[in-house]
Amino acid sequence: MTQPKTVLIVGLVPELIDFSSPDFAAFPGLNAAKVRAALEADAAKLKSLGYEPDMCLTDFGATAEATLRDHLRRHRFDCILIGAGVRTVPSNLLLFEKLINVVHVSAPHAKICFNTKPDDTAAAIQRWI
Repeated sequence: MTQPKTVLIVGLVPELIDFSSPDFAAFPGLNAAKVRAALEADAAKLKSLGYEPDMCLTDFGATAEATLRDHLRRHRFDCILIGAGVRTVPSNLLLFEKLINVVHVSAPHAKICFNTKPDDTAAAIQRWI
C-alpha cells in the first residue's frame, strides 16, 4: 500500500485579517469564521481524496517565515499550496515572496501550486500530484 501524498496549505491566520480593508475588497462578505470553515472543508475534501493535508497559518510577516520554516522542518510534503489571501492581495507581495523562498530552500522537492478561491484547492493540488 502506498503512502498518501502529503499536502501543506499555507495561508493567513483568519482572525488576523481585516476584512474591511480595501486590500480584501475582492472578497466581499468574507470573515474569519467563513475562512476557517473553508480551510476545514478543504482539508476534509483532500482527506476524502486520499491526501494527507496539513495547515500552516501565518501572520502578515513578523513570524511568517519562521512559522513556515519550522513546519517544513518537522514534515516532508509532496505539495505545498499557498493560498489566494497571501498571493492575490497586493500588500502581501513581500510576504508571498518570502514564503516562496522559504519553500524553495526548505522543501525543494515539493511541488508548488496555487488556488484561486477556497473551493478549487483540491483541483490545484491534483494538477501537480
